[in-house]
Amino acid sequence: MARPGSLWVVGTGIQLMGQVTLETESALRDATKVLYVVTDPVTKGWLADLNPSAEDLIDLYGEGKQRIETYHQMVDRILECVRAGEDVCAAFYGHPGVFVYPGHEAVRRAREEGYRAGMLPGVSAEDCLFADLGIDPGATGCQSFEATDFLVYRRRFDEHVPLVLWQISCIGQLTHETETSIRGLELLAAHLTQAYSAEHEAIVYEAARYPITAPLMARVAVADLPRAPVSGISTLVVLPARPALADRTMVEQLGLSDSYVLRKAQRAIPETARA
Repeated sequence: MARPGSLWVVGTGIQLMGQVTLETESALRDATKVLYVVTDPVTKGWLADLNPSAEDLIDLYGEGKQRIETYHQMVDRILECVRAGEDVCAAFYGHPGVFVYPGHEAVRRAREEGYRAGMLPGVSAEDCLFADLGIDPGATGCQSFEATDFLVYRRRFDEHVPLVLWQISCIGQLTHETETSIRGLELLAAHLTQAYSAEHEAIVYEAARYPITAPLMARVAVADLPRAPVSGISTLVVLPARPALADRTMVEQLGLSDSYVLRKAQRAIPETARA
C-alpha cells in the first residue's frame, strides 16, 4: 500500500501557459502543494491563481553557485513536502524530463521511498525547434547532444544529419552564470570545423516565449560562433553538409525504388533552413 503523499512532475511548456496540457493543468489544480521553476512572471502569476499553495524555487539558484547543489536542494524541498503527506505537483518550464535533473531525481527518490510518483510530458524547446525550422526527425534522422557533453566525450556524429547542440552558452560551466562562455564557443567552433568547413552554416535558435514574438533563428558560419548572438536559452542547429549517399545494394535488397532515394535526398535539408 502506497504511503500518504504523492508526486507528479509536470512541464509548463516554453511559451507561457498556452502550451500546458489539460492533463498537467488538472494535476496542478488538484495538488495540495505546488512547487515550480519557471522563467516568466505571467506563468508564475497563473500558477499562483490556479493553486494558492504555489511556491517558487527559482531563488535556490545563485550566481557562481554549483548548479548540482541547487538541483539537490530542489529535490530535497520536493521530497520534504511529499513526506509531509502532501499531494505535490512540481512544475518546470518546458518538458519536465528534458534537461531537468531535479524532476527525474525527485521521482526516483519518491518511488524508492514508497510514494506514488510520476511524470507528465510537456512541450519542450526541441518540439518548438522541429516546428519552427521545419526539421522532421523521421525524414533523415536527428542527432542531439548537450554541448559540453558533446565536446568532453567527443561524441560521434553524422554530418549528413541535422546536429542539435543544447546549452551552448555555458559550455564547461558547472556553476550558475549569466555570462556566455566565449572560450567554450571557441572550442566548439574549432571542433566542428574538423567535420564542416569554416563557412558552413548553422542556426542559433531560441523558441518564442511569448505569443506575440517570433522565434530567433540567426544564421551563422561555424567559424563565427564565438561572435554569434548567444543567450542562456540558445540552441545551435548545424545543418547537414550534404545529402547522404544511399547504399545501392541495400536499396535493391529491400526492393526500394529510385524515387524513394530521391525523396530522401530532397528532404535532407529542412525547407525553412533553405530560405
